[in-house]
Amino acid sequence: MDQSNPSHNVYLSLGSNMGNRFGNLQNAVNALFREVGSIVKISSVYETPAMGFDGDPFLNCAVWLYVDLKPAKILKSILEIEKKLGRKRNSTTNYTSRPIDIDIIFIDDLVISTEKLTVPHPEMTKRRFVLQPVADLNFQLNHPISEKNILEILEETDDGSELQKQSKWLRNPMKDYAISKYNYIAIEGNIGAGKTSLAAKIASDFNAKLILERFKDNPFLPKFYEDAARYAFPLEMSFLADRYQQLVDDITQFDLFKESVIADYDVNKSLIFASITLPEEEYSLYKKLFQMMHKEVPKPDMYIYLYQNTDRLLENIKKRGRKYEQGIEVEYLQKLNAGYLEFIKNQHSESIKIIDISEVDFLKNRADYLKILKEIVS
Repeated sequence: MDQSNPSHNVYLSLGSNMGNRFGNLQNAVNALFREVGSIVKISSVYETPAMGFDGDPFLNCAVWLYVDLKPAKILKSILEIEKKLGRKRNSTTNYTSRPIDIDIIFIDDLVISTEKLTVPHPEMTKRRFVLQPVADLNFQLNHPISEKNILEILEETDDGSELQKQSKWLRNPMKDYAISKYNYIAIEGNIGAGKTSLAAKIASDFNAKLILERFKDNPFLPKFYEDAARYAFPLEMSFLADRYQQLVDDITQFDLFKESVIADYDVNKSLIFASITLPEEEYSLYKKLFQMMHKEVPKPDMYIYLYQNTDRLLENIKKRGRKYEQGIEVEYLQKLNAGYLEFIKNQHSESIKIIDISEVDFLKNRADYLKILKEIVS
């Protein structure tokens, strides 16, 4: 799968002064997580007076998201969320009471000026109820135009409004997807199944250490697809040695700043591929070496197998455009799938899950991605 959209750090300001103000903020946070992106951090909630009109005081906060959408799509999604939560925008510029207000403050260090979207938000420097919560999220932020730090801007603002910090915190819906309860997750699948894309996305969202197979560095791989009989054994041996070394080194090294380890392969992949590519005598030798090395490799406490139908696999292989893969035959993919399923069948473990992703696109459809996460942690 090809991840076409770059990821953005997005900072939003949320406010409500109608109805259940705290409930409105929480509903907005939940909707942002479902429809826009993963939530890195939520600021404290502050009560502030209405600005620019006579109205009830607001509850305000800021939210930091990690988003795989283009800026225009981010804005569109936010406007749709506001509408669903009862916000009615009028055609005038007059300020009014509202159940929810969501403003884009920063998108990375981008400077955007279009008819519909201006980033950084042009009024942010005049609003203490924006600056303080955003500073709570990340005090190292710099304004991309003035190049001033967010704390410096807060210090210089002319807005003398009093902010009353609330004792109650908003809940991060990311907690419903407790990936961190697993120390080590291996995501497996056939060639072109999307395991690397999913592993990378989960690792990014949940601050996990990412281990990716180093297939690009293997000089035998292109040669194997040209002459499988000649290069199968050196290919499988080189992969075995590299996977063993990588997993032993990376997983056994404790990382203070990461909560989990997520890999886009499991070491048993070596045996599955070798059983298909090697003749019987070579496979017998290979298996002995594998079993000796396998004892030292850490075992995942969650093994995910992504099942894709053959047509989707071929489509993904073609889309990602690796020249040496374009001649892969359907029969080879079917043998690999059978090999994986046979391996899984013989494990008798509750820590193995097969997830059928043939009819989903977890990169373009966030609902599909969240559904996969729910299956992993359920």
